[in-house]
Amino acid sequence: MKYHLIHLGCQMNQSDTERIRSVIESMGFERTEHESEAGLIGIVACSVRQKAIDKVYSKIHTWNKWKSTRSLVTFVSGCILPTDREKFLKKFDLLFSINDLPQLPDMIRQYGVATPASHHANSAPSPAQHDAKTGYWRIAPSYSSEFEAYVPIQNGCDKFCTFCAVPYTRGREVSRPSSEILAEVENLVEAGYKTITLLGQNVNSYGLDRQSDEISFAELLRQVGEIGRRTGKRFWTYFTSPHPRDMTDEVLEVVAEYPCLAKQIHLPIQSGDDKVLIRMNRNYRVQQYRSVVASIRKILPTATLFTDIIVGFAGENEEQFENTVLVMREFRYTMAYIAMYSPRPGAASARWDDDVAVDEKKRRLHVLTEELQSHALEHNERTIGSRLPVLVDGTDRKPGFLSAKTEGRVTVRFRSDDHSLIGSFAELEITGCAPLSLEGRLVRVASAAAG
Repeated sequence: MKYHLIHLGCQMNQSDTERIRSVIESMGFERTEHESEAGLIGIVACSVRQKAIDKVYSKIHTWNKWKSTRSLVTFVSGCILPTDREKFLKKFDLLFSINDLPQLPDMIRQYGVATPASHHANSAPSPAQHDAKTGYWRIAPSYSSEFEAYVPIQNGCDKFCTFCAVPYTRGREVSRPSSEILAEVENLVEAGYKTITLLGQNVNSYGLDRQSDEISFAELLRQVGEIGRRTGKRFWTYFTSPHPRDMTDEVLEVVAEYPCLAKQIHLPIQSGDDKVLIRMNRNYRVQQYRSVVASIRKILPTATLFTDIIVGFAGENEEQFENTVLVMREFRYTMAYIAMYSPRPGAASARWDDDVAVDEKKRRLHVLTEELQSHALEHNERTIGSRLPVLVDGTDRKPGFLSAKTEGRVTVRFRSDDHSLIGSFAELEITGCAPLSLEGRLVRVASAAAG
């Protein structure tokens, strides 16, 4: 029997999908890219974005129609708000939280599905083997890439930003045991993976929920760095997303010490106005954020700086928006993910008037996008003529070119039709640039060894 699995939303959902895939395949199901061929169809949902939820309803409407002509079992998991959960229970055959993933084989069998290889079912973890909150992390994922991997280090969130639904979909912060994280990282490094991204809603609060028996985020990074030193393998380690309130100089100093810890920091600011930050319940002010950026510039002078910004948050007036424009000019981000505010059911701000007109939100987004492009272009122009290490990660949209990423996660394209380079480090001479990308010339394919 074949299965089809869709994931929506963030990198954390992608990571969860990789573990769900492992459990299903351990039961003997064969993956298919075509929904019409599958007898088991699942979707990893995201209540954080309305478009993603709309897609779930569209998909299940189609799948339920198919049940009149063929045998089909459907399931849903992921980040799901209580209101959506109630509706999904009536539309899907199975609904489970990611914490319940070890029980999925039993759920499927109890639903009456004759699994393709039921004798394989014992290879899927049983509930008795695992702690209810962290057991699913011990399931080996079926990674989506042969050279890039996501490694979850925590789940949930304790920050309760008023615009965000994550604490209501994933619950409170739970740190994954560091022994499991480090074992997964080491296995990936030994298998030849080139980039590893540590995932969490607030990665730099890692371990704070288990301070008596767990290491800090800085120490976790240090031990990842030691894996790099001990193995002599070349790889780049990233982390996302840190919270400005919890960022410490110690974390930055550890990143500076180890070559395998990539010199790229994603530090969401969300707004450049203190009053808006208070309404967002971000628990820092612009001056505190400014101090963190100053530390980044001092300790990691070559690091690229990424951020997240919301425009048109409930009650944001023109002066407050202009303060965000000013911080964009001050911090000169290499990349910013800018989103127009939209209320999410369950989040605190959903109770407030969404009082900034859509056209005004679009204008503000356009203004910040122009600021971003101006600053990013300045950064990219400074790299012209230099030689940079890159990881080749795919083909470019332009025929005859491959696409790569610098250590700072800036996209570079270069002329080559040698697809065997994908998944390898290379050295490029930068010959040109656009606001958000570079163009280069292949100098050499780099060694897999560190250095």
